[in-house]
Amino acid sequence: MVRNLLLLGAALIALGACAKRTVPPGDVGVCYVVQFQKDGTLKYNKLVSGLSDLEHCAASLEAMRVKFLRMGGSQYEITGAYQGNFIFLQKEGVLTAPSLEAHRYVALVRTGDGRLAVPGAMPRQ
Repeated sequence: MVRNLLLLGAALIALGACAKRTVPPGDVGVCYVVQFQKDGTLKYNKLVSGLSDLEHCAASLEAMRVKFLRMGGSQYEITGAYQGNFIFLQKEGVLTAPSLEAHRYVALVRTGDGRLAVPGAMPRQ
């Protein structure tokens, strides 16, 4: 009985590992804006190339977001991609994950005046 439960558990773990993951392109130095299509697919639009790190891609996405807001847009949350990682610009800051289904990790936080900063870089008041 215990053996059967262990085999069942191993099979469930194996199936979970095979679950489909949505991963972005891994092009080196290229920052993309991700658009969610009505049919559930993703469209990757190149925003900037030649970037050195994820923080610069996040800054480019933030600049695009602010520019569109000034032009009358209403989209406050943006999804991007950089070198095989998704970037999620949200009101709290910038989160990143290797796939849409994976856990998101904090990359940058918003300061009191709305700018983006590395967590822990700003002194607490």
